Amino acid sequence: MYKKLRTLQTIDESGAVLIVRLENADVAERVAEAAIAGGFRALEITLSIPGAVDVIRQLSAKHGPNGVAVGAGTVLDEHSAYECIRAGADFLVSPQLNPAMIRTANRYQVPTISGAYTPTEFVNSAEAGADILKLFPTEAGGIPYAKSVLAPLAHLPIMPAGGVTVENVGEWFAAGVAGVGVGSYVTKAWQPDGDFSRVTEAAKEFLSAVAEARQ
Repeated sequence: MYKKLRTLQTIDESGAVLIVRLENADVAERVAEAAIAGGFRALEITLSIPGAVDVIRQLSAKHGPNGVAVGAGTVLDEHSAYECIRAGADFLVSPQLNPAMIRTANRYQVPTISGAYTPTEFVNSAEAGADILKLFPTEAGGIPYAKSVLAPLAHLPIMPAGGVTVENVGEWFAAGVAGVGVGSYVTKAWQPDGDFSRVTEAAKEFLSAVAEARQ
């Protein structure tokens, strides 16, 4: 199977992408390792983290052979896209539609998750060649908005980025989303006492909720 198809299959089967947006590379890598131990198979390391490309390179080299897809987030242009692809990123995520970024990714057969909010933006992103469409931001409209957008656009693979918890993940899938992006619920679980095993437990709990929601 082609690598691009394998990556998309990993994201589809897991139903969830972990969004790692933290203050530094060391914490990001520790959180990613703990989340992988908890079962996550698709992780997005955002370029807002200083040294993010090195984190992507290390995680991809270590966990890629075991079927973990390590992607790059906040990829705003084609230059960042190429740098991340060279570092081993399995997929690219942007908060907005950037046709040049998608074109670069497609040139090297790397899947893209492109940010959109309005129906026009979703359709434009699909026409530009994005593989998955990221509902962003999610806080403004939430689940009711996703349901409204998906009513006429149910054929598009839409994934919310943020605002997803164990308590509401079932409602998101009931609204028709193809998968979910989750961040703080898992990535900041260690903060009360610095215990990163809490991230592993939060990952297990969240993925269990996703599996139950998709039954």
